[in-house]
Amino acid sequence: MSESDQPSTSDRLTDLLDEGDNEKMVAYLDRLGTVDADTRKRALRAVRNGAEDRPTAFEGLATPLAAFLTDDNRAVRLTTAKLFVTLGQSKPETVLPVVDTLADRLADEKEFYYVRARCAEALGYVALDHPEAVSDPEIMADFRIGLSFDEPEVKEKLAKALEFVALGDPWRLRHQVDSLAEHLDDENELVRYHLTTTLVALGCEHPEKLTDAGDALTARLDDEEDNLYTRGRAAEALGLLARAESDASSVDGVPEEDDEEESFLAERVRFARQALAGREPDETIPDEVGTVEAVRETTKEAVAEITAPDGEGECPHCGLVLPENGPPMCPRCGAPY
Repeated sequence: MSESDQPSTSDRLTDLLDEGDNEKMVAYLDRLGTVDADTRKRALRAVRNGAEDRPTAFEGLATPLAAFLTDDNRAVRLTTAKLFVTLGQSKPETVLPVVDTLADRLADEKEFYYVRARCAEALGYVALDHPEAVSDPEIMADFRIGLSFDEPEVKEKLAKALEFVALGDPWRLRHQVDSLAEHLDDENELVRYHLTTTLVALGCEHPEKLTDAGDALTARLDDEEDNLYTRGRAAEALGLLARAESDASSVDGVPEEDDEEESFLAERVRFARQALAGREPDETIPDEVGTVEAVRETTKEAVAEITAPDGEGECPHCGLVLPENGPPMCPRCGAPY
């Protein structure tokens, strides 16, 4: 591939995707490794755009693309990790051949934290539909240990990945309740939301496992400064726990709530109150409370509400007041805005 070919590299890769000629695509990706870093990054970005439009064209391409996860250039590695996130969202089975490679990048303590975060996110999307592929104890350990990292972006993506693992197969996190509960007071509200949702998913199938998280869940519900989605999930988890306890009085801290109010939090508080009273959910409790399927359907909307800007000049991800001048990237969590 010569210097004169470089401006058309992205277009050529896009054309090959359109043609569906995987053999030529693999050969071209192999030659892509010989050009300069900026060209590699632009080309992979174009490939990522293709993944959004036609994910079915990526059958058999995960392994050659994964070679760029170990590229010498950090931006190339990050672009590649984002590509696998896109594929994980739209067609997770195409990512199955490179689960181990993504896990290796996540586990590499010398790797740029954004790359590690995106690899965790990609693994999470795979776990949502193929939990057995992300069940390795070492991967689970890396997810859990990552919650102690300093970088908010890494913790957020790892918490999201744990949520997806639980939604894919709640049983896989049955021994992680203590460590998850330890991070329910994280300063990042998305970490708190994802972890309370993780516990709800676990509790839908195995509510007795939530016993050790009871106090931490109560603390989340009691925190009136937290968002109503995290508090609602905490109430939902406590309701599930109350239904599993022979003595429901061991679950406390659930406030009284207006029976007429219709909100994410109010409905789940009523769910918990009825469980404490030993009653089955009545007509005031929506069907989307207390089941794994319903959590899967409502969590995306909840995250969108949590991250919606609620104040001018604030980061929509972590709430930091943003500087008036500077690049469009939060100096605290690193997320673009």
